[in-house]
Amino acid sequence: MKILLTGVAGQVGYELARSLQSVGEVIALDRRGMDLADLDQVRDVIRAVKPTLIVNPAAYTAVDKAEQEPELAMRVNGEAPGVMAQEAARLGAAMIHYSTDYVFDGSKAGAYSEDDATNPLSVYGRSKLAGEQAVQAAGIDHLILRTSWVYGTRGKNFLLTIKRLAQERDELRIVADQHGAPTWCRTIADTTANIVCQLAQASAAANKWQEVSGIYHLTAQGQTTWHGFAQAIVAALPESKKPQITPISTSDYPLPAVRPQNSVLSSQRLMTRFCRLPHWQAALALSLE
Repeated sequence: MKILLTGVAGQVGYELARSLQSVGEVIALDRRGMDLADLDQVRDVIRAVKPTLIVNPAAYTAVDKAEQEPELAMRVNGEAPGVMAQEAARLGAAMIHYSTDYVFDGSKAGAYSEDDATNPLSVYGRSKLAGEQAVQAAGIDHLILRTSWVYGTRGKNFLLTIKRLAQERDELRIVADQHGAPTWCRTIADTTANIVCQLAQASAAANKWQEVSGIYHLTAQGQTTWHGFAQAIVAALPESKKPQITPISTSDYPLPAVRPQNSVLSSQRLMTRFCRLPHWQAALALSLE
């Protein structure tokens, strides 16, 4: 299997480059090798590599900045995945694409399933939804994996921000009325590799890709708030580095892009068909070790 992996400099892409090594030959590209804002380059690279599987974690992820750069966000998150899917169709290749809880408006009382109606509140959310739709429209074998609250031990994310601020401040004021599941980027990568292995081992006659193609939610189990997530991070720090964690409301910390208040996604479909997912607290403890 020849795997074209995008966004290798990102936190999910970095982990995927490691996890997918056991599955096949990985051609891992950063933005210099494939800039999703350059649709011609996207086409040219795929035609040169001729992959059997495209794995696309690359994205425009600056949620607030996207409100000022809607065209760029849409090109990277909406149009580029469509180009990848069209090229995959030409090659007879499959595609794995990553999406987000931001495709929902957060008004549902319980966990969102894959079949719930989407209603993004931000430019970022709308661009990611457009990417989902473009991949589906190509008619290829595909998996769209929606995740939420991604963190890791490199790059820019909530975990590293809290660890840094805990060194600098005596009090951290953290939003406590948004709910979701913090998901370690390594969980996403290892689960992806697990799924690809299962599909690769299935006999060609079984048409397994066609059977399972569609949208899946891939998040850690359980749920918390950003405040609860911060508390868990700080609790793992040395005693001398524990600031007070004060809960605040979303309205106390206004941002350009509207966030869904409920970002809890049900991953039952993925776990039923493929594999179990860890509780967010267990994954956090492992990542901190």
